[in-house]
Amino acid sequence: MRRLALACALIVVFVASLRWSAGAQQPPPANPPLFTGTSTPMDGKDLSVARRRFEPGARTYWHSHDRGQLLLVEDGRMRLQKRGQAVRELGAGESDYTAPNVVHWHGATSDRPLVQINVGFGGETKWLEKVTDAEYGRD
Repeated sequence: MRRLALACALIVVFVASLRWSAGAQQPPPANPPLFTGTSTPMDGKDLSVARRRFEPGARTYWHSHDRGQLLLVEDGRMRLQKRGQAVRELGAGESDYTAPNVVHWHGATSDRPLVQINVGFGGETKWLEKVTDAEYGRD
């Protein structure tokens, strides 16, 4: 009887140790979590992304976007203006969002080239008149 109890105890310990060591040796999940909380990918079919270089003094005409535009300065210096507001300048790593249907222009400063990344959110771009040297604020 003692031998049977001892054998049962050893089997229980052996099975428990197998389960414990198997659990300890499990590889990490194939796709570890990357977000806290709920984050859902969205369809990006309306997004457009472009990268454009402007030589010093080069700029767009006045224009607007039906669904807005995000601008990011990758390199150089950007000059931009929203109609009715002051001319502003942005440096590398800085960005600006223009809301839907806001008339604006953007381009390089007069002394440095610009590499910009622009993100459009769909809809049309309405092109208007040329930005004059006076509006640009040529140095």
